[in-house]
Amino acid sequence: MNIHCIGIGGIGISGIARYLKSQGHTISGSDIASNKIIKNLQKEGFQISIPHNPQCISDQHLIIHSAIIKADNVEILEAQKKNIRILSRKEALKEILSNRQVFSVCGAHGKSTTSAMLSSILPHFGAIIGAESKEFGSNVRCSQSNGLIFEADESDQSFLNSNPYCAIVTNAEPEHMENYNYNLEEFYGAYEAFLTQAQKRVINMDDPFLQTLSLEALRLYPQRDIQNLTFFLKEGEPYTRFDLKNLGTFEVWGLGNHTALNASLAILASLDELPLEEIRHNLSSFQGIKKRFDILHKDQAVIIDDYAHHPTEIKATLQALQAYNALRTPLPITCIWQPHKYSRFLDNQEAFIECFKGCDRLIILPVWKAGEEHQEIDFASLFARYHPTFATHITRHHDGIALCDSKGEFEYLREGIIIGLGAGNITEQLRGTLE
Repeated sequence: MNIHCIGIGGIGISGIARYLKSQGHTISGSDIASNKIIKNLQKEGFQISIPHNPQCISDQHLIIHSAIIKADNVEILEAQKKNIRILSRKEALKEILSNRQVFSVCGAHGKSTTSAMLSSILPHFGAIIGAESKEFGSNVRCSQSNGLIFEADESDQSFLNSNPYCAIVTNAEPEHMENYNYNLEEFYGAYEAFLTQAQKRVINMDDPFLQTLSLEALRLYPQRDIQNLTFFLKEGEPYTRFDLKNLGTFEVWGLGNHTALNASLAILASLDELPLEEIRHNLSSFQGIKKRFDILHKDQAVIIDDYAHHPTEIKATLQALQAYNALRTPLPITCIWQPHKYSRFLDNQEAFIECFKGCDRLIILPVWKAGEEHQEIDFASLFARYHPTFATHITRHHDGIALCDSKGEFEYLREGIIIGLGAGNITEQLRGTLE
């Protein structure tokens, strides 16, 4: 088929585009502006129009668009004129995944890492995940296998269209409640419906909701099933070693209890697919994923990029950071936080205020609005206990980070551990022109 993807610069649509191309389809795309994803797609041979242009729509068989594309988009309107079939990403998933043996991973936290770990364990499977795996340098692994590892999205309920053969749930902490009418019964009902679809289920029994389910499942009880947890450095890289149930010892890139938990879910999901020793060996191929405890620079300053944008995630990341610090000459920890969405902050205000315990310095950037209307929030008063520094943005230099305001750079950080936290454009600011 000839397929056009509107909003191809997003991680979700770019993953679908890459996967469909690997299956023999001809793919074009468009977006409102260029970004690193689009530049990489263009290097891979994708024809992409910037910005949206009705002339892109000609004789395609199908249009797929991301969730943020509105009904009045010029390409959508042109496709309607030409009677070309139009599907949202959520709708398209049903057809794309319908004949696959899908290992579908979802949850409020940890799903990208768990998906990437599972794709390391099962390298013969295809993969579509929501972050770039450092092992294969992409968010997609192409394969002609019928098996597919898919990072499913609960935020818009599209995980219900992922056709799970094996459903893996890392946790079911309430998030994106605006898409569930702020109704917990509706939210948890969607998770139960997702699990019910699957022939095989793997769930984290630390989660209060998952504990209540009577569905047949492989249940991970982290406090009991994960033992002898240790952290270490190998050639300067962070690793976690642990024993899982009666399956022996495993090693995986990354630090923290959550790293062992994510790896354990991936291991349990793959037990029927490969011999145990092959699973153990393949897990060692995991090298982390971009923007998750992503160490960008190691010298007098250690610069780390992390996607954590919810208090549960920030707390887990800082615990991992303290473990990392304990394995070397300890350094002071500076957190540069870009709050992501006013609604997320206001829904979790107290948890956000508490989650930065353990950092030596807190720097706060403006809220990444993600399309929301501006709201006045007194971050200086709310976070007074941390004596925060406020900056409009940051600039990356080779050996450090400059804090900036409207007048330019006002402080240069070149020592200690500097970690950026957020799901907005902080990752581009941390990397600057050096990547």
